[in-house]
Amino acid sequence: MKRITNKDIKEMSHVYRLNLINSINGYKAANLIGTKGVNGENLAIISSVIHLGSNPPLLGFIMRPTTVGRDTYRNIIENGSYTINHVHTKIVEKAHYTSANLEFGVSEFEKCKLTPQYKNDFIAPYVEESNIQVGMSLVEEIPIPSNGTILMVGKIEEIHIHDSIIAENGQIDLNAADTAAISGLNRYHKVEQVAQFPYARPEEIPNF
Repeated sequence: MKRITNKDIKEMSHVYRLNLINSINGYKAANLIGTKGVNGENLAIISSVIHLGSNPPLLGFIMRPTTVGRDTYRNIIENGSYTINHVHTKIVEKAHYTSANLEFGVSEFEKCKLTPQYKNDFIAPYVEESNIQVGMSLVEEIPIPSNGTILMVGKIEEIHIHDSIIAENGQIDLNAADTAAISGLNRYHKVEQVAQFPYARPEEIPNF
């Protein structure tokens, strides 16, 4: 097995290092963050959404450094609301191109032919094409000094999901939702469930 040291990583070309480190943590969730501000609607693909807790129901995602203009960040700070929308395999191409650096004020919804959807007077737009939509309110932002990124912590205010996607125990069937995954910066995957096990108790560990 090849050994790659921190020194090796520092000496890599920019693109090689970018591709390696962005894929080293494996599959990541593919989500679209929908926001609205004074300059209109914005949509951005994010691969860093993480579960932070279920009571209260919190999700986080990493915002890249705001040393340059970030419409998503600006809109969330402006009104405190945003949406998280699962990307499924039929819209991965449209979702991917929301990452393009568009001119200020140009909507990724319009450019990538995805549909903004407003529900229940929620300020931020959902992605109509998404099978799982989550309405979020900002709780706090936590700066990460080591690289200038920000952990955006939000509370789930509402969820829009088809009944057929939720199992009797409340678990979401991501296969049924056709939710896509990302590896690296530009590879998209259809992930299939390979097993399901009961809650792990010490006395029930199999004799492997």
